[in-house]
Amino acid sequence: MVVVGAGIAGVACAVELAAAGVPVQVRERGHVRGGRMASKRFGGRPADIGAAYFTASDPDFAAVVERWRAAGLVREWTDTFQAYDPDGRQDVPGPMRFAAPRGLRSLVEHLAEPVPVTVDRLVLTVDPGPTVDGQPCAAVALAMPGPQAALLLDPALADATRVVQSQRWSPSLAAVLRFPTRRWSDFRGAFVNGHPVLSLICDDGDRRGDGAPVLVAHTVPEFAAGHLAQPTGAAPAIEQAVRDVLGLPDTATDVHVHRWTYARPVTNAGDDTYHLDADGIGLAGDAFGKPRVQSAWRSGRDLGRALVARLT
Repeated sequence: MVVVGAGIAGVACAVELAAAGVPVQVRERGHVRGGRMASKRFGGRPADIGAAYFTASDPDFAAVVERWRAAGLVREWTDTFQAYDPDGRQDVPGPMRFAAPRGLRSLVEHLAEPVPVTVDRLVLTVDPGPTVDGQPCAAVALAMPGPQAALLLDPALADATRVVQSQRWSPSLAAVLRFPTRRWSDFRGAFVNGHPVLSLICDDGDRRGDGAPVLVAHTVPEFAAGHLAQPTGAAPAIEQAVRDVLGLPDTATDVHVHRWTYARPVTNAGDDTYHLDADGIGLAGDAFGKPRVQSAWRSGRDLGRALVARLT
């Protein structure tokens, strides 16, 4: 059994298979596990460049969060963001948002401890059989955005191909801005409404709990779409937008921009939390449900359970 993709959906799927005694391999094309729960180190300090936070309303996912908390990997962050719009700003209460002092990627790594994950392992083809790069296997789970899965699938696998081709995704850029000092008032995180560049700004020093003068900004899809070919070129516009919104007098000492071509699904599969067809091809991720970390975990977990039922 092969799982392609070591984000939280792929890892959750593999964990279910391994717990049931089903031999499973996880293959990840990137250098690390985590997927869009991504963190990158700057001067030895992690900053989250993918998902900004997560919430937990599902009891089973809340139990996973509690295990992360017991391991010292996660903490409650805030239940209140601010909303900036042309008319001013206001507090926006909501569910408790969780953050990870070592970066959200550390949570996926912890979850993946019981399963074998091979990184820097690019999968090129998934063919009928099923086979992965010409090697037969009992089944294949693709835990990635649909447009990426479509590149791997043989068109003869018509059912899975139809599902992934029906998905639509929007892009985003995430910018890590490091400043010489903290010159902004406490705000945790802020939704930026009606802005041509920004959608969200997070105080990463507050999120991490170390007070570092670091902000992480996420852009709107329309702005990102114009900079996918050269995301670093968007750094000046993003920095200026952040300084304008927050009224910051200082320029950033460093701005790092990360491109997410498939940042957020804009279509979903209705009530389905995963896809598994007669060809032995499974699909999982946050396109099945609301675009949330919890949804991705649940999708992978449910697909893993369905595969266990089929293979044992």
